[in-house]
Amino acid sequence: MIETKTLAAPADRLTRAPDIKAWPDGLGGAHDELMGTFEAFREANDRRLAEIEKKLAADVVTVEKVDRINRALDQQTRLMDELALKAARPPVGEPLSDPARRSAPEFKAAFETYVRRGDDMPLRELEAKAYSGSVSSDGGVVVPPEVDTEIGRRLAVISPIRRLATVRQISSAVLKKPFATNRLATGWVAETAARPQTNSQYIAELNFPTQELYAQPAATQALLDDAVVDIESWIAAEVEVVFAEQEGAAFVSGDGNSKPKGLLAYNSVADSGWSWGNLGFIATGVANGFKAATPMDTLYDLVYALKAAYRQNGTFLMNRRTQAEIRKFKDTTGNYIWMPPAAAGQPASIAGFPVAEAEDMPDFTAGGNAIAFGDIRSAYVVVDRVGTRMLRDPYSAKPYVLFYVTRRVGGGIQNFEALKFIRFAAS
Repeated sequence: MIETKTLAAPADRLTRAPDIKAWPDGLGGAHDELMGTFEAFREANDRRLAEIEKKLAADVVTVEKVDRINRALDQQTRLMDELALKAARPPVGEPLSDPARRSAPEFKAAFETYVRRGDDMPLRELEAKAYSGSVSSDGGVVVPPEVDTEIGRRLAVISPIRRLATVRQISSAVLKKPFATNRLATGWVAETAARPQTNSQYIAELNFPTQELYAQPAATQALLDDAVVDIESWIAAEVEVVFAEQEGAAFVSGDGNSKPKGLLAYNSVADSGWSWGNLGFIATGVANGFKAATPMDTLYDLVYALKAAYRQNGTFLMNRRTQAEIRKFKDTTGNYIWMPPAAAGQPASIAGFPVAEAEDMPDFTAGGNAIAFGDIRSAYVVVDRVGTRMLRDPYSAKPYVLFYVTRRVGGGIQNFEALKFIRFAAS
């Protein structure tokens, strides 16, 4: 009866949409329940392993129970992420520090007039008065700083790559980044010996062009005429999800053609033959999974393939299905290598290193690079061109008013030795 009650409560809760009110104690209550579910998972999985050792096969009921609790853990972790997102949202109306933002209330009113009625004269008057860039010469207006900041911050929570990577804001179309791929040559000499000239550093120039990301929410004029509707919040809510989904997919697997270049788009080679311009991988030794004996050894090999400076800031990146498989692994002392968050708002960990769940990472199939580990902030750069633009179109889809929102985003690898993969292959 105790087991039934333990399992039934999370299953019932996890069928509902994430809601911070689901736990009276907020993140603390969610964390406590996650820890309880993990204890149930550990007990069930220990029973499964004992049955395999005793009878060479686990009971079907035990396996089903482990899988069910595993799924509950995945969903509870995502719910905690949603709760952390709600708790971390910035308050509306931050203090305005620079001169351009001190006129935000006036600009916000002019922007709302444009959104509701299509009248851009107040924006143009502000431009003439303060020489602001509120009206673009190529059409459209710049979204107020409050909206632009809100969208950017929500993306930082929803898209794990953006949250972990280096983010650069630029005012041009391309970020050019020099990178020294070797060190200065040096050597020991005797007191009176000649000092020959040493080899120079080789500087590589990396280019990260920005690509256009767009969304086009629609609203009826009746909705826009309703003064109760918070137009800015509505635009942010409509745009944030689709932008985050597109970004998340591109940062992982984008081919660089009209989108950022993702982690998986770069050439990967066996780590023993690594060279600059490639990403190294460690093979599992099995074509479509981990080794049956000591499967966690591959994870440790991956961790220690990185130099210490990158390893200390390392993060595992994988999807929830891969994480669910690793959750069953134990080390040589019988302890699980996957551990739930130590406190509310913190990530789960594998072998002491944090785990970031990215649904766009591939499953562990033959030849796939399903797990990445490294200092993602050093390895990957996200490039944002300043400003989110919006064009109001009341004509193309009457009776709806379309809002064509664009943002220019780029990304790519900036340091090829700061990130490694696990490849599910024999060698």
